[in-house]
Amino acid sequence: MKHLITVCFFLLSFSVFSQNVTVTVDQTVTLKELFKQIEQQTDFKFAFTDQIDTSQKYFTRKSTYKKIEIEKLIAELNKNAQIQFSIVGNNIFVKHKAPKATKKKNKVTGQVFDENNETVIGANVFIKELETGIITDKNGKFTLELPKGSYTVSISYLGYSTKEKQITVSDDVSINFSIASDSQQLDQVIITNTKAVDVRNTQMSVNRLSMEDIKRIPVALGEPDPLKSLLTLPGVTNAGDLSSGFNVRGGAADQNLILLDGAPVYGDSHMFGFFSIFNADIVSALDLYKGGISSKYGGRVSSVLDVAQQTGDFEKYKVNGGIGLISSRLLVQGPIKKEKGSFILAGRASYAHLFMKLADNKNSAMFYDFNAKLNYRLSPNNSLTFSGYLGSDLFDLNKRFASTYGNAMGILSWKHKFSESLNTNLSVLYSDYKFNLTMTEEKFEWDSKISSYGLKYNWNYIRSEKLKLNYGIDGLYYDFNPGTVKPSGAGSQFNYKQLNKKYAFESSAYIDFEHQITEKLNLRYGLRYSMFLRLGAEDINTYKDGKAVVYNPLYNIYEEGTPTGTKSYKNGQTISKFDNLEPRLALSYAFNDDNSVKASYNRMAQYIHMLSNTQSPMPMNVWTPSGPFTKPQLLDQYAVGYFRNFKEGDYSFEGELFYKNIQNRIDYIDGADVVANDDIEQVILNGKARAYGMELLFRKNKGNFTGWVSYTLSRAEQKTPGRTPDEPGIANGDWYLSGYDKLHNLNIVGNYDFSPKWSFNANFSLRSGQPVTYAGSYYNFGELNVPNYGVRNENRLPLYHHLDVAATYTPKPDKKKGWQSYWVFSIYNIYNRANAVSMAFTTNEDTGLNETKRLSIFGLVPSISYNFKF
Repeated sequence: MKHLITVCFFLLSFSVFSQNVTVTVDQTVTLKELFKQIEQQTDFKFAFTDQIDTSQKYFTRKSTYKKIEIEKLIAELNKNAQIQFSIVGNNIFVKHKAPKATKKKNKVTGQVFDENNETVIGANVFIKELETGIITDKNGKFTLELPKGSYTVSISYLGYSTKEKQITVSDDVSINFSIASDSQQLDQVIITNTKAVDVRNTQMSVNRLSMEDIKRIPVALGEPDPLKSLLTLPGVTNAGDLSSGFNVRGGAADQNLILLDGAPVYGDSHMFGFFSIFNADIVSALDLYKGGISSKYGGRVSSVLDVAQQTGDFEKYKVNGGIGLISSRLLVQGPIKKEKGSFILAGRASYAHLFMKLADNKNSAMFYDFNAKLNYRLSPNNSLTFSGYLGSDLFDLNKRFASTYGNAMGILSWKHKFSESLNTNLSVLYSDYKFNLTMTEEKFEWDSKISSYGLKYNWNYIRSEKLKLNYGIDGLYYDFNPGTVKPSGAGSQFNYKQLNKKYAFESSAYIDFEHQITEKLNLRYGLRYSMFLRLGAEDINTYKDGKAVVYNPLYNIYEEGTPTGTKSYKNGQTISKFDNLEPRLALSYAFNDDNSVKASYNRMAQYIHMLSNTQSPMPMNVWTPSGPFTKPQLLDQYAVGYFRNFKEGDYSFEGELFYKNIQNRIDYIDGADVVANDDIEQVILNGKARAYGMELLFRKNKGNFTGWVSYTLSRAEQKTPGRTPDEPGIANGDWYLSGYDKLHNLNIVGNYDFSPKWSFNANFSLRSGQPVTYAGSYYNFGELNVPNYGVRNENRLPLYHHLDVAATYTPKPDKKKGWQSYWVFSIYNIYNRANAVSMAFTTNEDTGLNETKRLSIFGLVPSISYNFKF
C-alpha cells in the first residue's frame, strides 16, 4: 500500500508538471490576474504570505508564453518579475526576492537629427535588450540611465527609416543619431508626434497641425494658410470672412501672444484678413496653447501661438514654390558651408492689383513678405541662429485713400551647451508694427507704430529622466507712437500734431519643472514673476475725483471727462508700476498607454492692450500700455480633460472642460472714438470677462481616409458694473455676450488619398453668428430716421456655415529627383452661402422706409495653384 501511494503521488506530480499553458504578462497585469490565467488552465493553486499584494503589478516588460511547460514558465517568470515563484507539489509558492546589490547606472544622453541636420522632436529612442525607451524633447534630446553593458539602440519616427546602432555603456556617454526620411514619404510632411495624443504628457489645451494637414485644408483664394487652418480645431474662431486676428476660448485678438522663432509680432494678417503673415512653405511647426500654458510664456491672457521656421539644408541646395491666381511664393535653401552653416529664404507677393489695372479699376491692393533664417555651428557646443521677417501691405482706393502697414522682426540667438544636462539660449530681438494712412483730398498723413527691443536668456536642465527644469529671464522695452498727423500738401486744413508717445518696460523671471512622480502620474509646475513699468517722458491728464469718464444722469449716458490739469514726467521716470506672481500647474494621470485624464491651472498677466471697439482688429488699431487709468488684465483659467487613443493610434479622442476669468478687461462707452484719440482714458472703463465651455475633438489618423471632427460649446461674456450705486455701468451692469462669443462651433475635415496621383479634401464649418446690437426702433431727428439700438450684443448675425473642397493632382508621384510638381484645385464655399459679416440699418432713399442690409464678402470662390520643387 505504501508503495502504491508513492507511485500515485509520483504520477500525479508528473501529470501536473507536464501541463502546458499559454500566459501573457506585461506592466499592466496584476499578480491576481496572473493567478487566474494559470489556474484556469491547470490544477495548480497559488500560496503566498500576507506580505504579497496580489493587486500590484510586478512585471517589468511584456512577454507572451504559448504552450509552455509549467516548470519552464516559472523559470521565465522569475526572470521577468520582482517576486520569486517556486513549485511544491501542485502548489506554486510566491514570495519576495531577496534584495540584490543595486548596479550603478550610467547616464546616456544624446540628440536625434534628420537628414537636414534639424532636431527631431518626439522620436522614439528604444533599448531593445531592456525593452524600455523614451521620446526626444522639443530640442531633439533624450536622457536614459542604463547599467553597464552592450545594447541595441533603435531610433524610429513616423515618415523616417528606423535606424539601429550598437553601443557599449561603461560610463556616462553622449551619442547623437541621424535618421533619413523614408523615400516613400513627401518631403513636405512634418509629423509632430507618432501618436495623435500623448496621453502621458502634461500638456493639454494645445492645437497642433502638421504642415501636411495645413496644405490640404481648402481655403479662400487657394493659398495654404497655417493660421486659418487652426480655425478648424476646437476653441478657435474669428469674426468671419475678411477678418484679421483670431479668438481663442472667447478671448479678444489682442489677448493672443504671437511668436515667430521666439520674437513677438503684432499684426497677423495681409489684405485685411485674406491671408495670414505666415508662409506655409517655411513654417516647420505651429503650436497654439489655449490653456495649461507653462511659465515660460507670459504677457497675454488668452493664448500663445508659437510659430517656428524651418532650418535650411546643410548639405544641398533646394528650391520650391507655387503660383496662384493672385499670389506666388518661392523658397530657396542650402548650405553656407557644408555641415557648418545653412540658409533658408522665402518670399511671397500678390499681383491682384495688376488685374485691376487691366480691368481699368483704379483701386489697388497688394502685399509682400520675406522670411529668412541663417544657422551656423561654431563648435559642437555653440551655434548661432538669425531669424527675420519683413512684410507690408499697400492699399489704394482710387488715389483718394492710401494705406501701408506691416511687420518687421529680427532675432539673433546663441545656443550653448555646458554639458549633456545643461544648455542655454541667449537671444536679442527687435520687432515693430507700422501703419500709415494718406488722405489725398484732405491732404494729410497719419503714421502710427509700436516698436519693441528685447533680451531673453533661457536655461534647460535635465536633472534625471524624471525631473527636468526650464528657467529664464527676459526683458522687453516698448516704444508706442499712437499717431503722428501731418499735412501732405499746400492748403491742408490739418496742422502737424504728435499724439502723446508712450514708453514702457516689461520684465519677467520664470522657473518650470517637469516631474514624473510615478509611471502613471506626471506633473508640470512653475512660477512666473512679471513686472511692468510705464515710463516717461509724458504728460498725464488729471481729472476731478480721478475719473476720466463721467456719468450724465440726465441722459443716462457716459461722457468724456474734462481734464483739470496735467502731471509731467521726465524721460525714464516711472509713471506706474505693476507686478504679479503667475503660478502654473498641470498634471496627467495615465490609466495605461492609451488613455489618461489631465488638469491644469494658470494665472497670466497682460500689460499692453489694443485699442479697438470692433470684433475684428483693423490695421489702424494701435497698442497702448497699462498706466494710471488702464490696469493690467489678469487671467485665472482652469481646465480638465480626458484623452484616449484607439487601435494603436489609428483613432484618437480629446475632450476638455474649461473656465476662465479675466479681471480689468477694457470696455468702451457707447459711441467711443478710439482712432487717433490722444485722451483714450476718456472713453474706456475697466470691467471683467469670463468664458467657459466644452471642447471635443475626434480624429482618424491613419489610412487612405483621414480627418477630424471638432465641436465647441462655449459662452463668452463681459461685465462692467457702475462705479457707484447711481451708475448703470455697461448693459445695465449685467453680464452680456462679448463680441467673441460663439455658442456652437462645428468643423469637419476630411482627406482622402484616392491614388498616388489624386487626393481629395473637404472642410465644413458651422458656427453661431456674431453677437451684434440691432436697432429695436427709430426716432425722428429733423428729416432723418435715427435707429435706436437695444442692449449691447443682445442679438446675433445669422448662422455662419460653408463647405470647401479641393483636389490635388501629382502628375509624376514616383519622381523623387529633379523637377517635381503638383496642382491644387479648390472651391471655397461651394454652395455659395452668403454669410453675413454685418447688418446695416438704413433708410431707403426711394421709399423712405427703414431697412436692414446684410453685408457678405465671399460667395463661391474657385482657385487653382501650381506648386513645384527641385
